[in-house]
Amino acid sequence: MKTYQTVLATLIAALALTACQGPEAEKARQDAATAAESAAAATREAADTAAEKTREMADKAAAASQDMADRASHAADRAVDATSEATADAADATANAADKTADKAREVADKAEHKADQH
Repeated sequence: MKTYQTVLATLIAALALTACQGPEAEKARQDAATAAESAAAATREAADTAAEKTREMADKAAAASQDMADRASHAADRAVDATSEATADAADATANAADKTADKAREVADKAEHKADQH
């Protein structure tokens, strides 16, 4: 904003100087041209600075997005691992329960057969 105020003030002064008549008019025109060149250079510098800041912010945003994507991918991998582990644990628990049930059924059958043999 300060750059634009300086540029505007320079252009106003340049216009005032070019309005002069007489022997100093050429000097005023040269001063106005120099002021206009300085204003243009200041404007280019401000635009370049703004563009550089924009590029820096875009790079930071891209890096942050990549970081978040990496974290999300890692979290998804951990969730898959946990789900696989839980599924394996559940399968083991089911198999153990089935074995215990089968053992108990054999035990009951053996007792029944033993009682049947006694009678």
